[in-house]
Amino acid sequence: MLDTGALATWMDEQGLPGGTITDVTSLAGGSQNIILRFSRGGKEYVLRRPPAKPRPESNETMRREARLLAALTDTDVPHPRLIAACGDEAVLGAAFYLMEPVDGFSAIAAPLPSPHADSPAMRHAMGLALVDGAAALSRVDYHAVGLDGFGKPEGYLKRQVSRWRRHLDSYGDLANWPGPDGLPGVEAVGKWLEAHLPAGSTAAILHGDYSIGNVMYRRDGPALAAIVDWELATIGDPLIDLGWILATWRDSRDIDIGVLRVEPFDGFPTPEQLIERYAERSGRDVANVDWYMVLACFKLAIILEGTFARAGAGLASMATGQRLHGAAVGLLARALRRIERA
Repeated sequence: MLDTGALATWMDEQGLPGGTITDVTSLAGGSQNIILRFSRGGKEYVLRRPPAKPRPESNETMRREARLLAALTDTDVPHPRLIAACGDEAVLGAAFYLMEPVDGFSAIAAPLPSPHADSPAMRHAMGLALVDGAAALSRVDYHAVGLDGFGKPEGYLKRQVSRWRRHLDSYGDLANWPGPDGLPGVEAVGKWLEAHLPAGSTAAILHGDYSIGNVMYRRDGPALAAIVDWELATIGDPLIDLGWILATWRDSRDIDIGVLRVEPFDGFPTPEQLIERYAERSGRDVANVDWYMVLACFKLAIILEGTFARAGAGLASMATGQRLHGAAVGLLARALRRIERA
């Protein structure tokens, strides 16, 4: 998936260090996009591009990601540093961009390394750092960094339930999907969300898929090295990101949905501590946090159910589909429990 000759020519045109492209390595990512690391002219690069069979929106997503990373350059938001971007699909057959490699690790890829695995206090700080990243993003003035028109903040919350209901309904086009009845509570959760729609908060940049699975941590301490996988980023209500953290957070008092496992987990903050930290660092009102957490459960359940629907049609692994269907059911059960407490 990499024409090194075409890439080298383009890099020369950008004034980047010359030489032969070597050590091309595929990196694992949290999406279906292709992520490659390579060397040239004594410098390391990471290239991100759409998959071999791109979705209709894939190239525009790449352009949006590059625009966002460029906008974050002089902010305190930890992110991969953009080197250069190419929106012209003719160069490599798809839009792409180059970024600096991140020196860090994923907390969900394997058991935590030392010193993180050795200290409950450090793990507690890791959880707080996760929230700090979301809070830092919410503080960025998107007008000042040139992101006007990057999203449609007006009516953002009001559009959410209807949009994701349509997404769920679209699975009916796939053979053998049992339908929404296989997701107990999905209709009740949607109705509750519509009935309790908050006024919302001041619009800001939001990641859209913010969780411990989409950040990388520094190897020498609990701080974030970078927030990654920005493909769902937009301008809207940034409390969406706090809700996503809570929806995917492991909580021994609630239903274990079996995704984004971190081991060992003892020492990590409680959901209440995460909420308190976000309020402190973002300066935002978190009185309606239950609504945002329930919305995140609703959206993520529908997203995960999509793999199960595609598996039934022979378009994805059935083992993976069944596992994610179980997680979707667990997310809706978690949402219903939160509604009861609220």
